Amino acid sequence: MKLKEKAVFGGLNTARLILLPSGLIAVVIAGAILFAPEALYAGYGIEVGDNTTLANELKAPGGMLLVAGLLMLAGVFRSDLAALSLSTGAIVYLSYGLSRLTSIAIDGLPHSGLVGATGLELVIGAVCLVTLLQVRQDDTVRVRQETTA
Repeated sequence: MKLKEKAVFGGLNTARLILLPSGLIAVVIAGAILFAPEALYAGYGIEVGDNTTLANELKAPGGMLLVAGLLMLAGVFRSDLAALSLSTGAIVYLSYGLSRLTSIAIDGLPHSGLVGATGLELVIGAVCLVTLLQVRQDDTVRVRQETTA
């Protein structure tokens, strides 16, 4: 049995399976931040209203999230980008989740929707990280086998 068949989070197909929803979630959230921030944030009890400065401040990370989501999706279609895409997913989702945990520790509990987002971000980020580590291990084993064969 090959290593990729034994590993729960290993292999390119698993990476694609992880990257597709990770990238889609990021792209959809980014689109809402950029093009419908009032509707998105109202669901969390945040009123954007006519505050142009607040809208601008909220939309700036939306652009970064859009690019990150597209990079995650690129790894679904191009195997040579899978490790970079998984790294991006791990960095983006874990940084959001850990930043929210820091805020909870300092500021207290936010709206329940944001608490749920925290958990989802931490799970997605952790799965991306574990998958990345397994894919890298699989690649290392494959290279060693090729050089000794």
